[in-house]
Amino acid sequence: MSRGRAVLQRSRDDRIIAGVCGGIAEWLGWDPTLVRLLFVLVSIFSAAFPGILVYLVLWIVMPERDDEDVEFIDYG
Repeated sequence: MSRGRAVLQRSRDDRIIAGVCGGIAEWLGWDPTLVRLLFVLVSIFSAAFPGILVYLVLWIVMPERDDEDVEFIDYG
């Protein structure tokens, strides 16, 4: 059975508040700092993008990663 794309989950390791940006970074294979920076910049420079509201919705909707799903990612 092929594994397919990983499920979008909140990170348990790369978290500042709830692990939303860390989980998105793990899902995309990006550096968590880059995702956080992009999220903040889009939130500041886009009046139509309510960043805090989106973060809260993702915090509620995204499940937290189980310990069995832990993968070690080397960002370089």
